[in-house]
Amino acid sequence: MWQNINNKLYRKFSFNNFSEAFAFMTRVAIEAEKANHHPLLTNVWNTVEIWLSTHDAGDIITKKDEGLAKKIDEIVS
Repeated sequence: MWQNINNKLYRKFSFNNFSEAFAFMTRVAIEAEKANHHPLLTNVWNTVEIWLSTHDAGDIITKKDEGLAKKIDEIVS
């Protein structure tokens, strides 16, 4: 579930291994590029953390972030 932390949408994802985590990050990157939106992604072994905010709006959550969060949820479902 996405959380609002410091005006950013945040979610942590866990996978079976590094390869699955990296494949997920690649799919997220493709969707982000399509939306011209570039989230903060981190990966350590099987864990991916994502922070979404719109830089042009002053680093706050906008509809753009909510839309990308929905796309990311579709990737993992």
